[in-house]
Amino acid sequence: MKEKELRRSLAVLPIGTVMKLASLSARQIRYYEEQGLIQPERNAGNRRMFSLNDVDRLLEIKDYLADGINMAGIKEIYAQQQQKAAQQAEALAQPLTDIDVRRILHDEFLNIGGLKTKDGPEYPTH
Repeated sequence: MKEKELRRSLAVLPIGTVMKLASLSARQIRYYEEQGLIQPERNAGNRRMFSLNDVDRLLEIKDYLADGINMAGIKEIYAQQQQKAAQQAEALAQPLTDIDVRRILHDEFLNIGGLKTKDGPEYPTH
């Protein structure tokens, strides 16, 4: 994880600060948590602590609501995003086949040599 993303994911903001940043009430924020749209961390005193990513998510939820999307629709959007991310992670976790390696090497050689055009030949996949 890059340093910037690591810092954005640190839960360091109390709910009062988040209320000001997102222009939301504490009740609205708790409701979005109850709906599973955000998952703030809890400190030793069991107080909610939010990250900058949580604030971004809250602002995004506000935008969706302003666009007329209801809670069920917002949940569906996030479920689809999560499913897509899981599929991408699964695809990255699968080992490359010999054909994949040959195709990648072929493309790299063409790129290095400046031989590949915009609509250049593709390496056969069979």
